[in-house]
Amino acid sequence: MDTVLLTGAASGIGRATAWRLARLGRRCVLVDRNAEALEVLLGQLRGAGGEVAGTSVANASTGNTAVAGTPATKTPAAAAPTASAIDHLAFVADLTDPDQINALATDMPPLDAIINNAGMTDASNLPVIEQTDRDWQRLLDLNLHAPARLLRALRERLTRHARIVNVASGAGLHAIPLRGAYSPSKAGLIAQTQALARAHPDLRVSVLCPGFVQTELVDALIASGRLDPVRAVAKIPLGRLAAPEELACALAFLSSQDAAPLSGGRLSVDGGSSRFGGSQAYVPQTIAPVPCDTPLSLTVHGHWTALADATEDANEDGNVDANPQDGYPAILDASVLDSPPGGRLAATLAAARRHGRASAPGSLTLLLPRAAQGDWEHAGDDAAARMLIATLACEWGPHARRINAVEVASATPDPALSPLLRFVAGAQAQYLTGQTLCTR
Repeated sequence: MDTVLLTGAASGIGRATAWRLARLGRRCVLVDRNAEALEVLLGQLRGAGGEVAGTSVANASTGNTAVAGTPATKTPAAAAPTASAIDHLAFVADLTDPDQINALATDMPPLDAIINNAGMTDASNLPVIEQTDRDWQRLLDLNLHAPARLLRALRERLTRHARIVNVASGAGLHAIPLRGAYSPSKAGLIAQTQALARAHPDLRVSVLCPGFVQTELVDALIASGRLDPVRAVAKIPLGRLAAPEELACALAFLSSQDAAPLSGGRLSVDGGSSRFGGSQAYVPQTIAPVPCDTPLSLTVHGHWTALADATEDANEDGNVDANPQDGYPAILDASVLDSPPGGRLAATLAAARRHGRASAPGSLTLLLPRAAQGDWEHAGDDAAARMLIATLACEWGPHARRINAVEVASATPDPALSPLLRFVAGAQAQYLTGQTLCTR
């Protein structure tokens, strides 16, 4: 059983991730500064719809224990975990305080993964030069410094090849004015994560960059008039905000052993907003997303059919078709791997033409060969192919059709990549589009 420490666990993406991890049978160590909300969540995870009695939450700042009351707390029917007997833990801590971070090491069990999800935004709506030093520093302490401090404090509690997942933001890729240190802090966290992966290859390190997610924080920004949801959607090819559960699926995957091929990489789950550079506005999406656990209906085009499930049979053209009438329709196309250097763009366009005429929701995942180091002559063709994928994502988004690519080191099918490819292709990643992921 994996044990995963999750910060910012009591609300929004963190709370959805806690439920996701519990459903997968993983043990949660929950950290948040909101003791009351944390206590309720811990009781629900442990009770799985039953009574909350004697639930204890350790306080990292005092070392004391706060005992929950005994009223029955019902778990929402749609969120009932399958492993209610797991002994989840919770700690109250303000992660802007280094002493409270260090205190978390006391009695901490061995950890297979850390998800640094805790974060904050600036609510002052003031220009940077008018920010107070206190507010500026507090935001940096939580968004940028806390993940590094937490790793230092808990380094001896990590198991071999532990996973570290940092939650940054699309704001770390594009500046957002009047949000104080928010964009600088998230840009810093992205760079810090990538440097950590290089410095500690024994760890499995990745960074998630969400776009707009319908959390309490975003709801507050909308209510205050600081975020116009129509204008936000206008920049998102998929035409909607993400649900917290969609980011929870990404975090659960990145914190699992299946995500090892992505170590050192960035995953932008943002509906394609980080890839969009056009001037036209997208309209709100009228096609509802499917549940994240919708089964995958996968068609494999090319010689990577071995990655399909053993129960899937190849049809006459060598493709593998897994009940296309059922589940979330997805295509995995390996044809670009057979293209010669300088022919990647043409092969990518051919694959898009082959699969892109359908108007129903679904996904196309292309396998691309890793660009050869020092091959300057064909570097432009490789980059053009990646940008074509982003362009197609922007064009297909209004139809809820997704396209992504995964760069691989060899044209020979690698079974270790199967979980990653099925995740990218499937409904758990249906807010992921326009991205080219590089594997180890």
